[in-house]
Amino acid sequence: MNLIERFMKYIGFDTQSNPETGLTPSTPGQVYFAKELVAELKKIGLQEVKLDPNGYVTATLPANTDKEVPVVGFIAHIDTSPDMCGKNVNARVIVKYNGKDIILNEKEKIILSPKEFPELKKYIKQDLIVTDGTTLLGSDDKAGIAEIITAMEYLIQHPEIKHGKVRIAFTPDEEIGKGTHKFDVKKFNADWAYTVDGGEIGELEYENFNAALAKITIKGRNVHPGYAKRKMINSIRIGNQLAALLPREEIPEQTDGYEGFYHLVSFQGTVEKTELTYLIRDHDSDLFDRRKITLKRLVQRINIGNGDVATLEIEDQYYNMREKIEPVMHIIKLASDSMREVGIEPIMQPVRGGTDGARLSYKGLPCPNIFAGGVNFHGRHEFISIQSMDKAVQVIVKIIENVAK
Repeated sequence: MNLIERFMKYIGFDTQSNPETGLTPSTPGQVYFAKELVAELKKIGLQEVKLDPNGYVTATLPANTDKEVPVVGFIAHIDTSPDMCGKNVNARVIVKYNGKDIILNEKEKIILSPKEFPELKKYIKQDLIVTDGTTLLGSDDKAGIAEIITAMEYLIQHPEIKHGKVRIAFTPDEEIGKGTHKFDVKKFNADWAYTVDGGEIGELEYENFNAALAKITIKGRNVHPGYAKRKMINSIRIGNQLAALLPREEIPEQTDGYEGFYHLVSFQGTVEKTELTYLIRDHDSDLFDRRKITLKRLVQRINIGNGDVATLEIEDQYYNMREKIEPVMHIIKLASDSMREVGIEPIMQPVRGGTDGARLSYKGLPCPNIFAGGVNFHGRHEFISIQSMDKAVQVIVKIIENVAK
């Protein structure tokens, strides 16, 4: 099975994760796909292939050299985002894209246009895989899985390429922040690893957001509006008042690069009770702490003006992996040198989000992120270049070859 056949097969599995179930994996589709992967890994000749009760698939490519070589790992995630349907994905290949609008769905008038997505211009004359516009594609991260397995198969078929022991893992529930909660770093037993979960070709990332989830609950008091003077406490109005106090420009729509933000992801309420949920993000740890302090002070300010009606819960979610990668920067140099050897100029930029690699780095497994090739993740306009996928396989193979050198 070649790389594209493999990818097309994988996106046929419905593996959306679900934050509401409380299970690991959170959905049965992930387990079904994991079992299929186990069968395939055994078929191509990998060893120590296992599926644990929590849905983690692990396997080993044994060393074929007598040299003492570090153990490197490659990791991708099984689930797709719950943001959009991932069931019944209908994909097709646009051969030698011509730079014009791509009609994804004529009936629904869904178009992938370079006017709205100018990055398409980078892919002229390349072969693109797209959806019919009714689902996401699933390249995040089934492209990563396909690329890792294809690289392992290539190395098995080419024993003349000397390499050390390689470990691979496929994890559930990355999209809902649970991808590494039950990952056994000690049992995985790698010196370091790479998540193959990045976007466009060349991406090499070892910085990500510090992240927290904030939930504000406002308790109101409902009274007949005709007799409400000095009695009613309208929690919706107070919630709007609090939201308006945060800096208007520090939101996802107005920030990029290293700029952090407050992201209001949910606002639900009645007069009696309103709940606001915020994502707090910043690459700088001091600015991250200040953002949490700012939100606490605003809640205090609301309470002074309205009585003690508001409570705040803040939970840290993950931290910037840069702190854990900087002491082992040779693994970044190894990846960037390997990219250059296969004709790719590395693009080092901060992740405006989080990765399994960030959490794993804090669990003791340094784990930067390399590209898988997909673009416009989590939505109907997602696409991936076949040429980018081919290059990702080459990079994985070259990293493994260079580790042995």
